[in-house]
Amino acid sequence: MRNMTPEILASLRERFPQGTRVELLRMDDLQAPPAGTMGTVIWVDDSGSIMVRWDTGGSLNVLYGVDECRKVGE
Repeated sequence: MRNMTPEILASLRERFPQGTRVELLRMDDLQAPPAGTMGTVIWVDDSGSIMVRWDTGGSLNVLYGVDECRKVGE
């Protein structure tokens, strides 16, 4: 996992504001929804984790430097 800097955090918050639609690409968690699951960003916390409400009903975080998602439409 890469170190979180104020610049990276600001960039993540700008790229993934509340309400942004994302698609899960990979997540290192046994409870993770399958790749391809869509969700809506709730917010980005101080560690750079993207808090997502998944369309499947769960709300697992996309961990910076570990998991991967993409903005829908990119």
